[in-house]
Amino acid sequence: MSSTVSPAPRARRVGAVVLVLTLVTAATAVTLAVLNAPRSAATSELTATPPLLGADGDVPDGVTVFDDEYAAVARLDPELLAALRAAASDASADGITFTVNSGWRSPEYQNELLSEAVAEYGSEAEAARWVATADTSPHVQGDAVDIGGWDAAAWLSERGARYGLCQIYGNESWHFELRPAAVDSGCPEMYPDPTYDPRMRR
Repeated sequence: MSSTVSPAPRARRVGAVVLVLTLVTAATAVTLAVLNAPRSAATSELTATPPLLGADGDVPDGVTVFDDEYAAVARLDPELLAALRAAASDASADGITFTVNSGWRSPEYQNELLSEAVAEYGSEAEAARWVATADTSPHVQGDAVDIGGWDAAAWLSERGARYGLCQIYGNESWHFELRPAAVDSGCPEMYPDPTYDPRMRR
């Protein structure tokens, strides 16, 4: 009786190893393909950021400084927005809400407002006392906000300096901009109206 081992079991073992390696390689390739595949439209829709409301900067009544879904709020300068929210949080203790009549505006929307002002006031010179051009308006840069509600504007006029928020024009009690130095030295003297502001003469 021979004591040599038949080659058949060894061949079966080698074949089994090759099969396992082949399956592992195939599974790895499938996994990599799934990971590298572009996301489906459904997945993209679930993870995409929704578009901002009022893309030109127009806002409906009742929008507050905390409503990030509106372009007029979300596109304000971050430091200005932070100061507004700090002030608004403190004002809420007095029962006052900061609504936004206008914040950031697109250049197109700013020009539309200027055209309306010219029609209303009868001349470009008179309209300039209330509405700036798209090239000069701090609203287009996200550097200005018009606060809604006389109580809110009055609250901010009295206390805004502690947040660096200042009324800039004597004829616009609702228009505020960030002046960080105001925290220590108070708000600068107001211009009678925008036509006195050197920024409007560029």
